[in-house]
Amino acid sequence: MKKMDKRYGIVTATCMVVGIVIGSGVFFKAQTVLQITGGDMLTGILAWIIGGLIMLSCILAFSVMASMYEKVNGVVDYAEATVGKRYAYLVGWFMSVIYYPSLVAVLAWLSARYTLVFFQSANPDLAFSEGGPAAGAECMALSMVFLCGSYGLNALSPKLAGRFQVSATFIKLIPLVLMMVVGVIYGLKTGQLAENFSGADLGEAVLGQAAGTGTGTAGAASDAGILLGAVVATAFAYEGWIVATSINAELKDARKTLPAALILGSLIIIAVYVFYFIGVAGGASTRQLMEDGATTAFLHIFGNVFGNILNLFVAVSCMGTLNGLMLGNTRGLYSLAVRGEGPRPEVFSRVDETTKMAGNSSIFGLLLAAFWFLHFYGSNLAPFPWFGKFSFDSSELPIVTTYLLYLPIFILFIKKNPQLGVVKRFVVPSLAICGSIFMVCASIYAHGVKPYLAAKAAGEFSMPVLFYLILFLMIAAAGVLLNEGRRQKK
Repeated sequence: MKKMDKRYGIVTATCMVVGIVIGSGVFFKAQTVLQITGGDMLTGILAWIIGGLIMLSCILAFSVMASMYEKVNGVVDYAEATVGKRYAYLVGWFMSVIYYPSLVAVLAWLSARYTLVFFQSANPDLAFSEGGPAAGAECMALSMVFLCGSYGLNALSPKLAGRFQVSATFIKLIPLVLMMVVGVIYGLKTGQLAENFSGADLGEAVLGQAAGTGTGTAGAASDAGILLGAVVATAFAYEGWIVATSINAELKDARKTLPAALILGSLIIIAVYVFYFIGVAGGASTRQLMEDGATTAFLHIFGNVFGNILNLFVAVSCMGTLNGLMLGNTRGLYSLAVRGEGPRPEVFSRVDETTKMAGNSSIFGLLLAAFWFLHFYGSNLAPFPWFGKFSFDSSELPIVTTYLLYLPIFILFIKKNPQLGVVKRFVVPSLAICGSIFMVCASIYAHGVKPYLAAKAAGEFSMPVLFYLILFLMIAAAGVLLNEGRRQKK
């Protein structure tokens, strides 16, 4: 079995953390956060900070592990070292079959959506089929183009994919930094920022409507419930950093490079998100932002021509995130196969002599992404839910599942490392445990309790998180059976 080359340094690793995390999420989840909070800027900022601190707590814990363990795929290595091989296999199976491909599918759609929004804003007379740039046939076709193109880039030329990741990271920071600085200045000059923080634009109406999750008002939900929903919404925007651990075996001096990249990248991300959220509020009223999204702020501040150019940068940022997630997706089954685990390890552990990539694992990852794209469209974009009760938001629930899977890793890390100091052994993982529990509870409320109460009031039943967990358990059971069957044949 041939191993993959150590080709990435600190710059690529940091850009991967920043580039994967900062993407579409910050652009369209800013609107969702405002909808959930009813336009309350302070609650929105608090949600972004809490979401960032939860990410940082987990990153700090994994950075300690990254300095101790180095094998093939960071998070799977950590699960194996702390909990055991069978649990590591379960984590790797989940990452390979649900996490990576489901998020890749969402990012392919977002890349296509924002690309078409750019063309539509540049040419208002451009006609789309039913569903428009977000759900029309053009968007679906372009999504497939981006999905296959990203696969080709990562599977056939991993070094070029790394260079694209660095370039896309700097490109996507352009609109964010401009909005952070110019948006605040513009908002202070026009008084829009003060008006949004005071809530004057909203009057007495509080539009606590979360995209795709139903409606609510300040009188119908507690402040804590609103904050929980907003924090869960930020989860998608903050997710992706764990993908950087998938190239653990390809990093130069991984035990130093990976921890540094994780921590540095996370601090950059939190600062950019909070100040971007404030900057956007300087470019348009909260009511406009809740209805039309951040694009409105770009057009108000920078005008149609320059605003549209920035919209193109938004599309490129989505492509950068897609590229980073596909990077992890193509290595999914490979990380299990090199351990002799999973279906047909002798097939999925093969590394191509020319590209130095795991070709079979890459193809399998592409097929899974296509399946999850079908599920995402049928659950969230089709005129009616194709999958009935099993229609759920695959942009958030798989992410929260990772926090649930992290808990045994953090707990047993404390137990198995008495040689470490108090901070590394107790403080850091304890903070990560608290953050992970918070995120799981917030998800149960946002995707379980809240839709259940809303449906109950209408005489119906809805609990997306329950049916997602049923599907998760079915896929996990299939993975265990496949692995146990292979072991028995041995």
